[in-house]
Amino acid sequence: MIDEESQVYFIDSDQLPPEALKRKHQLENDPSARSDHMQYLPGMEVLDSDVKDVVLREFAAYDYDRYTAADVRRALSHDRVSVEDFKALLSPAAAPFLEEMARKAEDETRKHFGNTVYIFTPLYIANYCQNYCIYCGFNCYNNIRRKKLTFEEIEREMQVIASTGMEEILMLTGESRRYSDLTYIGEAVKIARKYFRNIGIEIYPVNTDEYCYLHECGVDYVTVFQETYNPDHYEKLHLLGHKRVWPYRFDAQERALRAGMRGAGFSALLGLDDFRKDALASALHVYLLQRRYPHAELSLSCPRLRPIINNDKINPRDVGERELCQVLCAYRLFLPYVGITVSSRESLSFRNGITKICATKVSAGVSTGIGDHEAKYSGQQDADVGDEQFEINDNRSFERMYHDMEEGGLQPVLNDYLYV
Repeated sequence: MIDEESQVYFIDSDQLPPEALKRKHQLENDPSARSDHMQYLPGMEVLDSDVKDVVLREFAAYDYDRYTAADVRRALSHDRVSVEDFKALLSPAAAPFLEEMARKAEDETRKHFGNTVYIFTPLYIANYCQNYCIYCGFNCYNNIRRKKLTFEEIEREMQVIASTGMEEILMLTGESRRYSDLTYIGEAVKIARKYFRNIGIEIYPVNTDEYCYLHECGVDYVTVFQETYNPDHYEKLHLLGHKRVWPYRFDAQERALRAGMRGAGFSALLGLDDFRKDALASALHVYLLQRRYPHAELSLSCPRLRPIINNDKINPRDVGERELCQVLCAYRLFLPYVGITVSSRESLSFRNGITKICATKVSAGVSTGIGDHEAKYSGQQDADVGDEQFEINDNRSFERMYHDMEEGGLQPVLNDYLYV
């Protein structure tokens, strides 16, 4: 986990005025200067939903050290994995059973998904952010090149991506209503509809009526990372901005589903806090909403911390590839019908291996910079692009990813929706 004594991560920018620096340091060092992270801000919709209460209760009560090898064997012997079984499979006692978990997870994946793996790419259209999250490169106090794409630039980026054959795109912004308002995002989605069959967004959480508007513009699914489900640690990581409000962020996917979105993606950022408890909470969040909205297409991601501009010390704590594999296999056994996405944060070798076991969706041709796709396509070395959110670990092109999957006996899928 992140050391409590190293909460000040970023190099102070010479571009920040003295008053901004003073405010930044006050937020870092004086908890009383920060707003209540469990208190909704004006304009934030409050849902009549008990899902977060159930997840918080299970999160707090989870003692993974009490599980034994016998508990793991019992869980693996069951055709259907219960919540209690899932807790055992996430525990340290399950580590010696990883190979058996992987074989069983592979069987479940083939049963429900065949040998198909979906490919998509993210497109960052703006990196302005009004939040102070101490682990993120888009942090409002971090000294990076900020950029917001014009609609013309967005269309050119999409043309470059679509020319590769890609049919699904995930559109992302920094979390700033000022620079990336709903109208801007909605118009960007309408442009995307000209080039792509499946469109996801990963933006700041919004209210149900606003998700309705984005759905009408053409959005199919919404992804929101809770980052950590531990409210106390969340408070120490998110010092400023709307993102600081833990419960509003938690309910984002349910608001999106109520708005008519076809699907929603969930995740904790593994390594920010106790990864076993965060993995439990992420899966329970999906499990409970799956029961409430059985028609919805839900998915889990498993991102780990990655280095960022002005802090190369940002890395996952205590979450190695074996631990990550254990989490993903446990996800598959507990939620056999749910999609599992593995991002370019992970290495080529890990992604090649995990897609043969339990992952069903991967990104390719990834750039986390703003305006990077056209610059790379045209070979521009000094293009006007915005800085990236984090460093990726697998920079394979779409064509290389497609080829590698086929070589590995998998069937790459670009789209499985028909619009009539």
